[in-house]
Amino acid sequence: MKTRIFLWLLLATVSLQAQSVSKRQQNFNLENKVALQGYDPVSYFAQKKPLRGKKEVAVQFEGVTYYFANQNNKEIFIKNPQNYEPQYGGWCAYAMGSTGEKVEIDPETFKILDGKLYVFYNAYFNNTLKSWNKDEARLKKQADKNWQQIIKS
Repeated sequence: MKTRIFLWLLLATVSLQAQSVSKRQQNFNLENKVALQGYDPVSYFAQKKPLRGKKEVAVQFEGVTYYFANQNNKEIFIKNPQNYEPQYGGWCAYAMGSTGEKVEIDPETFKILDGKLYVFYNAYFNNTLKSWNKDEARLKKQADKNWQQIIKS
């Protein structure tokens, strides 16, 4: 009886983890399951600028693949991935706050706020980071709320 209960709990746990991975992959801004268009998430913090990652220096975290510019950044990420993942699944922070939509980003347009990475759309004379900066407190609060609705649905 104990073995059956253990097996059932193990199966339930694996099933929930698979659903979680699938949900993250569905909600995150990914190209071929790679986040940040292949940019190194640690580089935004460590080098203070985004660097292109290398396919050979990759890590998968809960179904999302990240590339790193070097082995050191990869090791830093592995120790605490949540510190380096982009907010709102890597979608444009301004759009998430303004309309609650998943909008593509320019991975070189970013802001570190309270130790978290926010990325923004920047094309065709429309740099949404500038708009975000004008009303950051309200937009961040609304973006947090909108993102919670997205990941719960």
